[in-house]
Amino acid sequence: MTKEKVVIFWYRRDLRLEDNAGLYHALKSGYKVLPIFIFDKNILDKLENKNDQRVEFIHKSLTDIQEQLISFGSSLLVKYGNPIEIWKNLISDFDIAEVYTNHDYEKYAIERDKQVGEILNANGIAFYTFKDQTIFEKNEVLSGAGTPYTVFTPYSRKWKETLNEFYLKSYPTEKYFQNFIKSNPYDLPTLNEIGFIETESVFPKKELREELIKKYDEVRDIPSILGTSRLSVHLRFGTVSIRKLTQKALALNEKWLNELIWRDFYMNILHHFPHIGEGKSFRKEYDNIVWRNNETEFKKWCEGKTGYPIVDAGMRELNATGFMHNRVRMITASFLIKHLLIDWRWGEAYFAEKLMDFDFSANNGGWQWASSSGCDAAPYFRIFNPTSQTQKFDPELKYIKKWIPELNSFEYPRPIVEHTFARERVLKAYKDALDKK
Repeated sequence: MTKEKVVIFWYRRDLRLEDNAGLYHALKSGYKVLPIFIFDKNILDKLENKNDQRVEFIHKSLTDIQEQLISFGSSLLVKYGNPIEIWKNLISDFDIAEVYTNHDYEKYAIERDKQVGEILNANGIAFYTFKDQTIFEKNEVLSGAGTPYTVFTPYSRKWKETLNEFYLKSYPTEKYFQNFIKSNPYDLPTLNEIGFIETESVFPKKELREELIKKYDEVRDIPSILGTSRLSVHLRFGTVSIRKLTQKALALNEKWLNELIWRDFYMNILHHFPHIGEGKSFRKEYDNIVWRNNETEFKKWCEGKTGYPIVDAGMRELNATGFMHNRVRMITASFLIKHLLIDWRWGEAYFAEKLMDFDFSANNGGWQWASSSGCDAAPYFRIFNPTSQTQKFDPELKYIKKWIPELNSFEYPRPIVEHTFARERVLKAYKDALDKK
């Protein structure tokens, strides 16, 4: 008995059934579609915390997809291991006509996809990938000279000029759900079976709070209130559609639309300047900086024990919840780099480990912005003063007191460094480095 020819749709950063570009094309291929997801050992083995919230979020999202698929007689196949070996097994287990997926822009993913594509092509299987997690990618928004933008404002202007209904159109996958393969449900591996444990985290809801977005520009910088969408983790793993969110942003608030454009901008930078994915500064002359890299001070920063309350509150929020308010991310990053003169890559790696919404291009972009080494970065002499930032954004100390109950006691540490001294020290270090150009 011959096997039924199937098409495989490979889920990655697009964990939803609705408005999914690659899935839409798979469902329209003329074959029955088997959706799969691979828990990649090459990625998971590098995660030190076995209660990693991101893995649990993915697992929960896959469970949601599985429930939907089962409701119309299909199933999601979830594997755990080395993707290359898993694909070799899939080729022998199924009669695969074609494979569909969506683009990923990170260094490891590009190399992995190249290898998978070569294996599939060698077996006569076509491998198709589509744009899904951005509105514009690669060479779709370029300057008049045909070069990539490295400054956000002109990029965002051209982004808005280029936008039309075509780029916002949803993919009506629901019209073709009958084209999923009919099968008994496959068992999803448990978190324990892939080496992780449940954290019982409460994840942000993926519903967009429209009333909040309407006043986003008024409340976005106040860390003591819920003034941001909290959709970043859903955007990171594609449980929401960027096209649908952009449609909402156009109708509700241009400031919030700009935040979505920043996502595209940083992914665009990663595509055109891949050296940033190799631990290098965007502006290479900034790799001449001589960092202090004091490990004791770095540990105090990580633990939220620097003696600067707004910095410590942010780090404690991150450690406790996997989230940090965006304004506070800028303050804590600036403090590590410019008050403690610690290499921005140390902070970038710590955020990469802790942030539930960790996305390489945005995280790298934010850290390089704070260190003045990135595209469109703050000038190196711009140094956040934690005290004035507190006065401006948490004047009643509501946010700080939530995370530092011992604030006014002898238990709270004295400042790790004096602000004026630190400012003068970092300005000299930067000037010395840039004079070497």
